[in-house]
Amino acid sequence: MQTRLDLYSRNLGTLGGIGQDRTPGAQLPVVGASDTSFGDALTKAISEVSDTRDRASDLVQRFAAGENVELHQVMAASEEAGLALDLMIELRNKVVEAYRSVIAMQS
Repeated sequence: MQTRLDLYSRNLGTLGGIGQDRTPGAQLPVVGASDTSFGDALTKAISEVSDTRDRASDLVQRFAAGENVELHQVMAASEEAGLALDLMIELRNKVVEAYRSVIAMQS
């Protein structure tokens, strides 16, 4: 996925540079337009959080079994999984808050 800065810098040549008029017919790209839906993005995010948790759990089990796994790897993976879960919970809270705001506006 391209950022706004990437799209802007890529199209500077098409737009004639800063301070110059654009050529007629040159169109700016639509930022954020893609083939994926919100549901697809949400499903992907949830699966990534689940995969992160599974990797951390696997490292913990391997460390507890005495395999050749460094403690710092276990701690880093556990912390990453915790942060990913915290982020997902906050995202859920914001979506619920936005939904309640929309419902309150309708009544």
